[in-house]
Amino acid sequence: MTGEGEISRKSLTVTELTRIIKRLLEEGIPTVKVEGEVSNYVYHSSGHRYFTLKDENCQIKCVMFKWQAVQLDFTPDEGMKVEALGNITVYERGGQYQLNVIRLMPLGRGELLARLEELKKKLAAEGLFENERPLPPYPSTVGVVTSLTRAAIRDIITVMRRRAPYVRIILRPALVQGEGAAVDIVQGIRDLNERDDIDVIIVGRGGGSIEDLWCFNEEIVARAIAASRIPVVSAVGHEIDFTIADFAADLRAPTPSAAAEIVVRDMAEVKQDISDLVFRLRQGVLSKVEDMSARVEYIKRGLSPDRFIEMLAMRSQMIDELTIRMKGALTLSLSQRETVLERLRSTIAAMNPRAVLGRGYSIVYRKRDNRVVTDAAMVEAGEGITAELARGRLDAEVKERYD
Repeated sequence: MTGEGEISRKSLTVTELTRIIKRLLEEGIPTVKVEGEVSNYVYHSSGHRYFTLKDENCQIKCVMFKWQAVQLDFTPDEGMKVEALGNITVYERGGQYQLNVIRLMPLGRGELLARLEELKKKLAAEGLFENERPLPPYPSTVGVVTSLTRAAIRDIITVMRRRAPYVRIILRPALVQGEGAAVDIVQGIRDLNERDDIDVIIVGRGGGSIEDLWCFNEEIVARAIAASRIPVVSAVGHEIDFTIADFAADLRAPTPSAAAEIVVRDMAEVKQDISDLVFRLRQGVLSKVEDMSARVEYIKRGLSPDRFIEMLAMRSQMIDELTIRMKGALTLSLSQRETVLERLRSTIAAMNPRAVLGRGYSIVYRKRDNRVVTDAAMVEAGEGITAELARGRLDAEVKERYD
């Protein structure tokens, strides 16, 4: 090592110096977040993205490799303000430092996502997302709330005309992006609910960024969908897009085209359903006719004189069998009850305290209160007592007591 102010005696190659700078930068600067405007955005055929981030004073070159760029759900435009998360690296061949971007999102998107999650939790706690009414299997009229000028309505009409040309489409044009869009969507849902000829409502639009779709994340839109008396299908954006409207609706469709396919049955399927129903009805009628014919034949046979006599004989035999069984059961029951009664009599007689008097024992009572004497200490000498025998009583006087 050289001292402060000294010049190294050994010359460095450009590569060596560049690598020293690379190591110092890459090891010394942690992963950082950088805000700036996008400039010179290039989507290379390799799948990598190259662009510059700049502010009013400086700029830095950026690269987002293919395996990181697959997470992008928007296309950065010239001048768009973004937030980039990445690491400082040095491109040795060019001798330039650059930001290796790991994640890129429009500035403010993080705040939008936080607001979205907070509203989602609030409405879920209220039970607003528990609205899952079944869709009508064969709607005759479908209401649509979407923009008149976007591809979504064309896709819906195309699919429904192909699958079910017999279904009417009632379009209520509405703003689906920007200021006033949420209020217009809410009013569109209410307008369709005032009609009595609409079976199901599709609310939606085509794809876009979270900012473009934000009106479908507004609380008033979610509440209007949940309050609709007509089942609502949410068809916002592409398959990867989710909005609050999707959770509030009775059903979420990944795209407007998919919503049209879900809402109406293909005419060929409907025809097949009708054919199946007609076949089942015909089979049911034939089966019923055959069953009734068999019952008529059975009744006819039962009305013949021979059959009537046979039925009477069978009933008479059944009555005889029941009579015999009842007599036997009654006799057995009476015998069992007499046995039980005799046992009870013997038990009661054995428990009678006066039964022992017949064997020479007696019961002694104290004369003054007629209490049974069970202990010599209960009477005093000279006190009168009564002895109850098996036959008769004896009055006596205690001469002496022995404890």
